Amino acid sequence: MADQNLMEKIVSLAKRRGFVFPGSEIYGGLAGTYDYGPLGTLLQENVKQLWFRMFVEERNAKKDGDMYPLDAAILMNPKVWEASGHVQTFADPLADGKMFNTMFKTSVGAGTEVSTVYLRPETAGGIFTNFKNVVDSMHPYMPFGIAQVGKAFRNEIAPRDFIFRLRELKQMEVEYFVNPKDWEKAFEEWRRTMHCFAEVAGLSKEKVHELEVPDGKRAHYSKRTIDFEFDFPFGRSELWGLAYRTDFDLSAHAEASNVAFTYLDEETKEKFVPHVIEPSLGVDRTILALLVSAYREDELGGEKRTYLSLSARIAPIKAMVSPLLRNKQALVDTAQEIHSTLRKIHPWIVWDDNGNIGKRYRRQDEIGTPFCVTIDFDTLGETPSLKNTVTLRHRDTGEQERLTVPEVVERIRTAIE
Repeated sequence: MADQNLMEKIVSLAKRRGFVFPGSEIYGGLAGTYDYGPLGTLLQENVKQLWFRMFVEERNAKKDGDMYPLDAAILMNPKVWEASGHVQTFADPLADGKMFNTMFKTSVGAGTEVSTVYLRPETAGGIFTNFKNVVDSMHPYMPFGIAQVGKAFRNEIAPRDFIFRLRELKQMEVEYFVNPKDWEKAFEEWRRTMHCFAEVAGLSKEKVHELEVPDGKRAHYSKRTIDFEFDFPFGRSELWGLAYRTDFDLSAHAEASNVAFTYLDEETKEKFVPHVIEPSLGVDRTILALLVSAYREDELGGEKRTYLSLSARIAPIKAMVSPLLRNKQALVDTAQEIHSTLRKIHPWIVWDDNGNIGKRYRRQDEIGTPFCVTIDFDTLGETPSLKNTVTLRHRDTGEQERLTVPEVVERIRTAIE
């Protein structure tokens, strides 16, 4: 069920607190473009790092040489997109029934040497064209994957719904190459991984759904696709995709380039064109889904508040350190010492002494900071039994507990890691 009021609240919070700003706002903006502010940039990096850890590093820890990272160029020879079918099929219908290709065109060169190129509409193209380079340089065993995070560009006819449908977007994609007979096993493995990522990142489980895309609705390269849908405030819509691309891409590039894209299994001496499983996740849609999942309104201490219930590993700010009063030098000095100690755990443990302690808590709640550490007179020894302890406040409940600094260090470290 659509909830436009919630969407407006999230958009307002995102701008007010430095998560997402309208692009080129001082000049009236540009539809389908947004800028990530300081906190949004940190949140985005945390999402990408979690993806890289779960989709690349942890798999390599279990299967030596299973995943390889890549950072391909945005501008590519236009023959790449001709061979992949994007020039012919990457289009949306206009009102009059004419098909409109949504790839952005630009040009390279000068004078008579100008040629037309495209801003890549997906990151996968660079992975497929580098398949042979990775095989020749890394000598991977089958199955293996190539992973990439990067920008893609789509000239959307009607960009909408905040950062859901953009003209400049970010993707986290894996192309996982398998023996054709093993594609179903790999498909199911990546399906489970995507659900696990959703859970670890903090997406509301009840808002995530699978949709088996039927024949006639799938992309031209896909033999099976599952859309991971999410209940956004504007309704249920696609969040991520998991596609079985068969050998479409490698075979198409082999034919167009006259370069062989076969793989030789050294153990079985079997030679084949690998098939591909593609888990594709949009960074921007993931962040929107996280904000929707984390947004809360409640009453605490007799006052209404808004907070983001982000997991500690995803939250942009991990903790706030604050003296109870900013005009008591002994409190400030001790708080600064503790702040320095805690920053050894993580660089984004911040200092805040602006306004009264209640307002500081509310600010941190609204940006999703899971912990607040307060240094008060008991820390200095006003109550002898509490000397050298601090108050650790928990965001979601507002509960506070007295802990020593080493205990606080361990609590925050455990939550982050």
